[in-house]
Amino acid sequence: MSQSAYVFDAYGTLFDVHAAVRRHAGRAGPDYQLFSEIWRAKQLEYSWVRSLMGAYADFWALTEQALDYSFARVKSVDPSLRADLLDAYWTLDCYPEVPAVLKGLKARGARVAILSNGSPQMLSAAVANSALETVIDDIFSVDAVKTFKTAPAVYELVTTAYRLYPQAVSFQSSNRWDVAGATKFGFRTVWINRNNLPDEYGDYGPSLILPSLDAL
Repeated sequence: MSQSAYVFDAYGTLFDVHAAVRRHAGRAGPDYQLFSEIWRAKQLEYSWVRSLMGAYADFWALTEQALDYSFARVKSVDPSLRADLLDAYWTLDCYPEVPAVLKGLKARGARVAILSNGSPQMLSAAVANSALETVIDDIFSVDAVKTFKTAPAVYELVTTAYRLYPQAVSFQSSNRWDVAGATKFGFRTVWINRNNLPDEYGDYGPSLILPSLDAL
């Protein structure tokens, strides 16, 4: 099924959120995977809590706060790594299939965009690091509406900018909660289930489940 626009979540979908810690795994020690998982979980938790409170802070601030919590929680990881891990987060690796998939969509004449919790600066840096500038038409950040996914106002950024009905947009995310929010909004959704996780939010299921972006 061909759509007018293909919109991608950034972190976990296009860019590997665990790449920053993995890059310094030797210095982080044996608990580096646990540390990275906590960092990611807290980053997201802080976005949801702040949305509910109506107390917006940009995603970079939440990323820093979540990292500090992770150091407090996982004592085996040396806090002197803080600056290096934050630097690494600006240049997260994209998943191997991403450049070819996005180029293929562009070749079919589709609009290709990012819709992310990330700040504009974070997203621009990640896109530039993976040399994706020529295949991504637009970057939509929640910073424009000062709230985080899954608020409907976030998904509306795309339909307003492109003057499209929601069903004309194919939205891809590795985050099942994000897929639920986008489905509720009316997007055609594709869950990129990279880790073979069990399904949830059964009343807001995706149109398609894929193990990577390859089959898109």
